[in-house]
Amino acid sequence: MNEPVTSETYTAQLRRLADLTARVGEQRAEAHTWYERQCAAAERAVADAAEQLQYAEEELVAAREQQERVDAEVAHLWQQVRSRLGARRLGGPPAPANGTTATDPVLLLGKARDLLDRAGQPGELPGSVNPLLALCGVAGAVLAYALGVGARALGVGYGGDLAVGMPVLALVVTLFGPLIGLVPARVLADRRHAMLGPRPITVVLGAGVVTTVLLLVLGR
Repeated sequence: MNEPVTSETYTAQLRRLADLTARVGEQRAEAHTWYERQCAAAERAVADAAEQLQYAEEELVAAREQQERVDAEVAHLWQQVRSRLGARRLGGPPAPANGTTATDPVLLLGKARDLLDRAGQPGELPGSVNPLLALCGVAGAVLAYALGVGARALGVGYGGDLAVGMPVLALVVTLFGPLIGLVPARVLADRRHAMLGPRPITVVLGAGVVTTVLLLVLGR
């Protein structure tokens, strides 16, 4: 016959069962906590990946827009190079060089633009054209003197008030002779893509004044 279980043994079994149940509950709670942490970490990883993807897409859009602006600026600068060099047969702009270190294209385009601006600014006429400038002054003085002679002759021919006023007008026109020489000098400077600075103006006016004085002295 089976022996009856004592109360002490039964109590110990209940205590052991309670301990096992508590351990299972703790392990189950730990498992739930671990699972929730893993889910939270996975959600954070997905959110970070989505944010990085959005940032990469924004960078891609910005890079494409910058490429379009750079291409447009390159085409504009290349057109300026072709027009200033007169090289109409040049093809399109050169392609980007491969294998070079990464450099901001906007910075390079800014330097190229500044270089073109400096190259496009007219410089002063060289000293080698001083004889031509002096000739412009002489030509202006001779032309003005010839107009003055014609005005005096017209006054003498018609007589009356013209005989009094035309010599004065002739003298005024003659004195403006050196300034008339600045007109062909300006044309010369424009053809050489230069500016008519103080030195060229001085040469023209000096030659014109000397010629005017000589013509007035010789014409007496």
